[in-house]
Amino acid sequence: MSTGYAATKDDLAARLSRVEGQVRGVARMVEEDRYCIDVLTQISAARAALDRVALGVLDEHVRHCVVGGHGPGTEAERIDELMAAVGRLAGRRA
Repeated sequence: MSTGYAATKDDLAARLSRVEGQVRGVARMVEEDRYCIDVLTQISAARAALDRVALGVLDEHVRHCVVGGHGPGTEAERIDELMAAVGRLAGRRA
């Protein structure tokens, strides 16, 4: 079974590398006792970048696995799985 994000895997890997760099930068800021608001601003930017990656994976999952029928289970099971994933991304249990 192929993943829905297979076509964009290189782009996702590059984005994740940038997020990793941002997180390392935040750690460095903390080590350097940088101003709290500056640290919080960078944390917010890293979270937003990671959210964009997650939304990209989610988009590909919906198109390939749910609508395209390439995911496991019945259509209803794929939809339930999708809604649970959306709930986790939104910080809520589905």
